[in-house]
Parts: sequence; structure tokens; C-alpha cells
Amino acid sequence: MSEHTAHSGHGQGHGQGSHPGHGHGGGHQGTGHGGAHGGHQGAGHGGAHGHAHDTGDFDWDVMGPLLEQEAELSRPQYEGAARWIAALPTAPEVRRILDIGSGPGVVSCLLAEVFPDAEVVAVDGTPALLERARARAERLGLAGRVRTVHAELPQDIGSLDEADLVWAGNTLHHIGDQRAALAALAQRLRPGGTLALAEGGLTARHLPRDTGLGRPGLETRLEAVREGWFDEMRDALPGAVRETEDWSGLFRAVGLEAQGTRSFLLDLPAPLPEAALDRVVADFTRKREVFAERLDAQDIAALDRLTDPADPAGIRRRGDVFMLSVRTVHLGRRAPGTGPEAR
Repeated sequence: MSEHTAHSGHGQGHGQGSHPGHGHGGGHQGTGHGGAHGGHQGAGHGGAHGHAHDTGDFDWDVMGPLLEQEAELSRPQYEGAARWIAALPTAPEVRRILDIGSGPGVVSCLLAEVFPDAEVVAVDGTPALLERARARAERLGLAGRVRTVHAELPQDIGSLDEADLVWAGNTLHHIGDQRAALAALAQRLRPGGTLALAEGGLTARHLPRDTGLGRPGLETRLEAVREGWFDEMRDALPGAVRETEDWSGLFRAVGLEAQGTRSFLLDLPAPLPEAALDRVVADFTRKREVFAERLDAQDIAALDRLTDPADPAGIRRRGDVFMLSVRTVHLGRRAPGTGPEAR
């Protein structure tokens, strides 16, 4: 859910910082950490909500459709998470939702469908992606319930109105002080409200261990390279603070009740449809660009062949390319009778 850039992954205050990739979405997917939020999750952190921290580095006319496509492919994961939240015995009546780092609005619109009585506010730092979110809501007949707000994260969180559900897909890891940002998001909750974080999961895989090109284990090596790149990205964020990623513990530290964690599988077997193949090619092309200086010549050669549409061993002409990923969602709840409305 969250849709960004080098992390090929829904969302985030997209448009801040400078990740070669991402997405508003799942575990460490794509070139980056994240998955697809339908926001900046996609071309960004490895997922579909991909986040781009130097928005000037991206051609959003190109990146926007990629983020949408990735989030659309990941819809089963996002929909599963939204329906899990809606079915919780402690779920409040959801009248207002904040989608933090919404990107092009794929998850925003999905949330509007799952919560038919709610107003959904798509919050992002990239105007071009908010335009796509508005257009998507219009196409789906949701313009009356989905609106957009331009906001930079984390500094503008306090300016947002309160909500019954705050969704942050692959967003928090793009903010230097994650605990402070989490506390600010928690303050946006109405009493009894839920904060949903899509963070973590398992790295997306697309190829067999031995592709017949170079050494076996290409994706395993790419994952190791991505982890080093991600650590450097985190260290370079303004106000970066290292935080143990115990999300339940962090919820409690900012005054929320930990409501549980669930993971959602995306399993698209080979042979993939054309749209999914397009997404895989874009993902590997981005990895080739971002990680070139960290890879040896043999792996670069393998990536060049995999992304070559004319190569018989390339992704578009193989019959063994699949899409397998896991997105993890963590829930925190503001206890009824607490927060600004209760005082």
C-alpha cells in the first residue's frame, strides 16, 4: 500500500529525501525497502509506494504510472490488510482516513472502497502524484470521498486533521526520527482509532536461483547490496536515529496499544501477464542503475541480459519469471477516552 521509487514500494511523505527507489508497500522489495503502497511505492523503495527523496531526480510522468502499476499488482495484499482492519472487534466506526505518503492514490481509493462511509485524505509531498490520485478517484467515482492534501513529512504531520484510521505504507523508514514521527501520527488518531504501518515483510523474488546467466543466486546478492544501500540511506536522513524495529514496542512507547501484526502474500506464478512482466523489468532496470557500483561485472552482465527485450534469456522472453512477496502490517490503537477529543 504506500507506491515509491528506488525502493520500488504505498507511499510516504513521498517527495522528500533522496532514495534511488522505493514504494508505498511491503517488505524490502525492489531496489529498496518497501513495497507498493500504490503511493510512492513502486519505483521507489523496492515496492510500490516507492519514495523519492529528491523529487527533482524523477520524471513523474514516467514514474507515476509505474507506481500505480506496482500498487495495482499488489492490490490483494492491500485489500487483505484493509479488510483485516475493518473486521477487528475493536475497530472504530471509520469516518475519516489519512493515507500518509499516498503517492498516486491506489491505496487511497482502495481504502475508500473497503470503508464506504469514510472520507479518505491522500497525503503526499509530490504534487504530480497527488494529481494522479485525484484523477484516479474521479475515474472510479470516488471524487466525493477522496481528497488530497500536499504535505511534507514529518514537519507537516501536526497540521493534518484527526482521523479514525491512519495508514502509513512504507513511509516511516524515509523519516530520520521514526519514533518522533510515529508519536506525531499517533496524535492524529481519534479515541479508539487505529494506526496501520506497512513496514517490513520479505523481499520480493522473481527468478529461479539459477537463471542460467552468470553465477546462481543473483537475487540473493542484490538483496544483500540493497541492505547496505538502505542502511546508508537511513544514516543520511536528516535527524536520523537508529531504532530497533520492534513496532509493537514503539507503539507502546508513543501511547498506543499494540493491536497485532499480520503478513499478506502476493503470489503470481509463472508465466506472468504482460503488466507484471513490465513491473519486473522496471524493477531490475532500476536495480541495475542504482547498484551498478556495488555489483561485480558478472552480475551487471546478467542484469543487462535480463532487461534486454531482444535477449532470449531476458525477462520478457523467459517462461519462469514469477512475483512473490510478503507485506507486513502492524496495528496500534489509541485507547477510547484518550487523546485531544477526550480532554
